[in-house]
Amino acid sequence: MAATYTMQEMKDLHNENETILYPRMIIKGQCSTEELIEDIAHHTTYNTGELRGMIMALKDAMAREMSRGYSVKLDEIGTFTPSLGITEGKEAEQPAGETRRNARSIKIRNINFRADKELIRKTEGHCTLERESGTSKLKTSHHSSEKRLKMALDFLTTHPYMTVADYMALTGLSHTTAARELQKWGTTPETGILPKGQRTHRVYVAVTAKEKG
Repeated sequence: MAATYTMQEMKDLHNENETILYPRMIIKGQCSTEELIEDIAHHTTYNTGELRGMIMALKDAMAREMSRGYSVKLDEIGTFTPSLGITEGKEAEQPAGETRRNARSIKIRNINFRADKELIRKTEGHCTLERESGTSKLKTSHHSSEKRLKMALDFLTTHPYMTVADYMALTGLSHTTAARELQKWGTTPETGILPKGQRTHRVYVAVTAKEKG
């Protein structure tokens, strides 16, 4: 069965006024663990019970190793690496601030996966692609840049901070474009907007009178 793809319109990173087309695979659904087990059992001498036990044992072993500060590499599949985050409800630590985080306020936030080149190669070898008609258009805002800035500042008069998701909802921009525009404004003092926090905890706040002075 062939996989289908569409051409997605996206901003040219080298020219903000231009768009270019990138291929994007259309994901039809998700293969479950049970479906994967049935497929492996069909092509090997292992029965479904053995395979189910192996997968559960692998999951538990991976969790133990990552909890000790190790990444886990599965040959020809990829590498799993744990990442940390601040516990919900806790304030992010500032580089020169008074807030100091202890271990109880930090948790495993996510597991990042990087595919092995061999897995990519094998997937490519099995893949037959068919193009879907039409083009996926870039999601753009109907508001000018100046209007979007005013909308952001108005939002911050009634909210302590603004996230990228908040800005997306306000303006209709895509996540990538919204994040890039907020980042640009956060490094431009005259906009009246400042970034706070790091990476996934980054938010944007209005410049205070003290900071303006």
